[in-house]
Amino acid sequence: MPVEPFRGSDHPTLGVELEMQIIDATSLDLSPVGDDILAAVPPELEESVKPELYQCCVEINTGICRDVDEVGRDLQAKLELVDGLARRSGARVAWGGAHPFAQWLDQEISVSPRYLKLIEDNQDTIRRQLTFGLHVHVGVPDGDAAARVATRVSHYLPTLLALSANSPFWCGRDTGLRSYRLEVMGTSPTGGQPPFLKDWASFVRLAERLMAVGSIQTTKELWWDVRPSDRHGTVEVRICDMPTDLDSVLGLTALIQCLIHRMVRDVDIQPMELSEFGRLMIRQNRWRAARHGLDAVLVDPETGMNEVARDAVARMADELAPTAEALGCSRWLDRAREMARRPDGATLQREIFERTGYLSDVARFLAGEEITAS
Repeated sequence: MPVEPFRGSDHPTLGVELEMQIIDATSLDLSPVGDDILAAVPPELEESVKPELYQCCVEINTGICRDVDEVGRDLQAKLELVDGLARRSGARVAWGGAHPFAQWLDQEISVSPRYLKLIEDNQDTIRRQLTFGLHVHVGVPDGDAAARVATRVSHYLPTLLALSANSPFWCGRDTGLRSYRLEVMGTSPTGGQPPFLKDWASFVRLAERLMAVGSIQTTKELWWDVRPSDRHGTVEVRICDMPTDLDSVLGLTALIQCLIHRMVRDVDIQPMELSEFGRLMIRQNRWRAARHGLDAVLVDPETGMNEVARDAVARMADELAPTAEALGCSRWLDRAREMARRPDGATLQREIFERTGYLSDVARFLAGEEITAS
């Protein structure tokens, strides 16, 4: 399928996608009741609540929103709906980038031609991707802006990962990383760090060549950390783990919206084609953020200067404050700043396990329960 024409927008509209865990209310393990939930979704919301690769995951999407407050209202209503439907099947909705003890080999696949072909083509590379992410779309004026911003924002993606890091446990063990999800996703043949894109034409040429040689069927299979979305007319940031609650989603959304909108407005600044050192440092920063979360020491890919991820978030929030005021999301940008002052989600998960000794309590925490020491 050829790349679709880019349908941009003058306003930095928002679209947010949540990959939510569905866990059994008793065992706290993942529960394969996705089809039961989807069958009960009202027809008018069928495009907003969708299946994912595994039956234990439901994707919840917003409509096209003007601002972060609208995103919050949209998602709150849909989260309440899906959680209510899950409870009919003895399950609950939970947050987090990975389940603390579920085994990927035990999960039931959602039956669809697309998923079956992905598994046939990629085998365990796809099967083991039992992870849950946050994707944020921001509207931009045209394809050239989308390509330029997708390249420039790569510099900041490790900081966004650090702020969202929330997947320390995998298949019942502590991985030593704060975002093991990134490591799992990194095995995808078309995933990871995006290429340098100078303009929309360069993206179209690359995508069409990948289609011609059979690497992808559509641009939906470009699982980069950030990508231009031809179908939606947006830049889609895909690097974030699913955080621990809706307010954290909105804080990350505000930070991403402000960052991309400011880059769009800086029309005179073209994407810098980084040196080999610069591209290697972005890759290194991705790993550092996955390993250490908000405590990661990140290296500026242009100057080589060091900055702790917490400080990078605070600096970005300061720089983006005028943009946030113009977009009406100052309080949510402040939420991102507050997140950077606190333990990241992975650290909170570990603290619960250290207090109680049970990964099931970590799962309860991800389902929204307050966990106290036993």
